[in-house]
Amino acid sequence: MTVTAAAIAELRTLRDFLRYAISRFEGAGLVYGHGTTNALDEAAFIILESLHLPIDNLDPFLDARLLQDERRKLAELIEARVTSRKPASYLLGRAYVKGIPFYVDERVIVPRSFIGELLFTDLFNGGSDALIEDPEAVENVLDLCTGSGCLAILAAKVFRNAHVDAVDLSKDALDVARRNVKESGDADRITLYQGDLFGPLGRQRYDLIITNPPYVGEAVMSGLPPEYAHEPKLALAGGPDGLDIVRQILAAAPKHLTPEGGVICEIGEDREILEAEYPQLQFMWLDTEDSAGEVFWLPAAAFDD
Repeated sequence: MTVTAAAIAELRTLRDFLRYAISRFEGAGLVYGHGTTNALDEAAFIILESLHLPIDNLDPFLDARLLQDERRKLAELIEARVTSRKPASYLLGRAYVKGIPFYVDERVIVPRSFIGELLFTDLFNGGSDALIEDPEAVENVLDLCTGSGCLAILAAKVFRNAHVDAVDLSKDALDVARRNVKESGDADRITLYQGDLFGPLGRQRYDLIITNPPYVGEAVMSGLPPEYAHEPKLALAGGPDGLDIVRQILAAAPKHLTPEGGVICEIGEDREILEAEYPQLQFMWLDTEDSAGEVFWLPAAAFDD
């Protein structure tokens, strides 16, 4: 009897499958970081999403018994996660940012930008230390390297009076983004462009530029765990030190910002390289619960110094 067949035959409840999945994941030495950070959260996500249960509350269902077809589905998904090393979001075609669901497949990286969390803080909602004082006055937002379109969609929900342009070099990624935009409820306020960074936008200026560009350096790319090999290289690789595209954005951004606008950009863990190379720019680093020094803010005025 195969491992999968044994699981189908012997496991009965969600609690059984949760324990089984964690044991399999830990034994296989899986790597996380695509929406979850550990075996427990990965197992819970697979179970809840595949059974169409609320993804944020496992407890009420732990002792629920499963139908044979449900047991088969879970056993096969757990086995696929172990043997293929694909992130769970690819196996399920679903990722969540701030509780909002997005369709994903291997044409785009799995959404996980810290910017998604920051957009919903007081920094962008008119709090006392707000970077944007009046969110209702934001009329034009740009999302560079949009991938699945998740940040563009989140921006449209935060800035209800804004039109959002979203750009990506990859036609395949834009096909995924187009599906998410259509399902977002804000398709009339989001325009997708294919091209290289600011290339398709002419002289358009924006009150806010959002970007989570490729920022993985060559040394790190060569040693990425198998889970990351399923993601498109174009969306990860950022040149020798990872910052080639970030440099291009910094060079062109001033021509595309309104006087009161600003750029929020995620760069990974190479803050020191950027600060040493651009001593004239006063980067403001925006930390989250899970990150420090990986996202910067620059107002338009900073480029004039």
